Amino acid sequence: MSEQFLDLLYRGAARDAYDSVLSSAIESGATGPELDRLREHHGVALRIRDQMERQRQREAELSALYETANDLTAIRDVDAVLSAIARRARSLLHADMTYLSLNDEAEGASYMKVTEGALTAEFRRLRLPLGTGLLGLVAQTGEPYFTEDYQADHRFVHRDFIDSAVAGENIRAILGVPLMLEGKVTGALLAVHRSVRRFPPAEIALLTSFAAHASVALENARLFEQVDQVNRQVRAQATAVEVAAHAHDRLTDVLLHGGGVAEVAAVVADVLRGSVTVLDGDGHLLAGSATPPVGEQVDAAVREARASGRSVPVDEGASPTYVAVAMAGTEHLGTLVLHGLQDKLGLADRRTLERGALVTALVLLFGRSVAEAEDRVRGELLGDLIDGRELDGSRLRERARRQHADLDGPTVVVVARVGGGERRRAAQLASRLSGELAGLAGEYDGRIVLVVPQNDDPLRVGRALRDRLATAGAKATVGLAPAPTYAVIGAAYVEARRCVDALVTLGREGEVSDPAGLGVARLLLGHNGPTELEAFVERLIGPVLAYDRQRGTELVETLDAWFSSGGRPVETARRLQVHANTVGQRLERITTLLGEQLRDPARSLDLQVALRLWRLRGVLQHGEKPHNHA
Repeated sequence: MSEQFLDLLYRGAARDAYDSVLSSAIESGATGPELDRLREHHGVALRIRDQMERQRQREAELSALYETANDLTAIRDVDAVLSAIARRARSLLHADMTYLSLNDEAEGASYMKVTEGALTAEFRRLRLPLGTGLLGLVAQTGEPYFTEDYQADHRFVHRDFIDSAVAGENIRAILGVPLMLEGKVTGALLAVHRSVRRFPPAEIALLTSFAAHASVALENARLFEQVDQVNRQVRAQATAVEVAAHAHDRLTDVLLHGGGVAEVAAVVADVLRGSVTVLDGDGHLLAGSATPPVGEQVDAAVREARASGRSVPVDEGASPTYVAVAMAGTEHLGTLVLHGLQDKLGLADRRTLERGALVTALVLLFGRSVAEAEDRVRGELLGDLIDGRELDGSRLRERARRQHADLDGPTVVVVARVGGGERRRAAQLASRLSGELAGLAGEYDGRIVLVVPQNDDPLRVGRALRDRLATAGAKATVGLAPAPTYAVIGAAYVEARRCVDALVTLGREGEVSDPAGLGVARLLLGHNGPTELEAFVERLIGPVLAYDRQRGTELVETLDAWFSSGGRPVETARRLQVHANTVGQRLERITTLLGEQLRDPARSLDLQVALRLWRLRGVLQHGEKPHNHA
């Protein structure tokens, strides 16, 4: 081979330089065998040059593929990898533009993911229905396609908006290969020229290799996303487990230190970053100040929670709400309502809420056990007082002190006959009221009994008991009587119970009364002996009798004559044979002693009966005839 051709090969000269050597030899007069040998060397040199050019192209392709493979392991950003693939494919294929599309199966279209060399925004935003255009056909069939002149090629389904975008880019020749993953078409990679040309098999193979790398990049991105998601889930789970463990420790601490429902609610609210309201089985507030959501939706969630034993979402919208129930077997002790949240609860947080409900059930059961034990002790003390078995003052005070009851002074005994509702619930409510009033409460002989220190308005205690029992759906008829000392609590109980019986007989269920409030009706309906009659007289006109005994006056006779004369002062004076002014002064004194009941028509019959009993008592004691002021 001519040294000139070797030099050209070494320098990588263009093809024209080889032709120039041959032309120069011919012009110099080379002929015959010499010219034939030179032509042979010229042909060999060109074949070697073409081989070297293909080798360099192959090396460039392999280098690009190697760099792309390196990107797949080094770059986590899938968009950056796909852009690099499109850029290298455009460079190696000497294409005017390359682009990569991904399939949207839900929409049945393929959309542009990456473009390299696109001139118009319309083309970059293009979405092709699967099966339309060359891109849509490749994305649908998974087969490579190419065309030397797309606009003139009628093998493809043309659409005006597709042809318009293609014309805007002045695209002529297109080569498209599919992106495949496990036999499934996920998109396509395309190279285009703005001139009519063919695509040799080497270019198709090269673009197919780039498409394979793009598929790997997409799969890596999916796997990386799965790994990241799993890592996030693991971290979230670890955090949730740590939070749940912390919540468990705090709830256990509440139990060990004798905390109540309010403390449990505070821990759950703090851990789950919301507001917690605790309701009892009847829906009454036990703890929590915030007002929880109410309504049929909440009631339905509570029913579902009772059936499943799990927390149930009421609303998982902008402000999620959840309920969990505190159960003891099949008994519904209470409900925890978690509301005011910023986000939905995860599974671990919902288990924390359920654990809070479990601890709430334990606290309520423990509280019930303590209350029942205290009620039994109170009931025993109450029974001893009513039956007269506990008369030792020092021992009584010690037993009462242990129950936080004050029985040292005068007390009032309240007896309630309960109709409807749950009797145990009624006893619990009475016990709570007695605790508030430093007294005792319990059930005795089928009645709810309350013994509390006497105040200025004993009837108010009776009304408080009636109203408290009404919250449990119980209709209570209440009677009460004073007990000056603990020694007469039994007698006061009998008196209060007679008041209840009288109210029921009179058809006045649901009312509250003491003996004075029943008046003569109590005498007519009760089983009364001399003691009760004396007590009746004393309650009605006792202050007037005491005044007469101390001062030697005749106020009782004046009161009796005033009633006998129909309340006319002049007639009263004539009967008593005194001046009318004297009668007026006596009546003013009587009013001071008895209060306004003297002129209350509802009490006049009681006063007259008391006066009649007073006159009869005088006859029985002295054998005198009854006073007659007629």
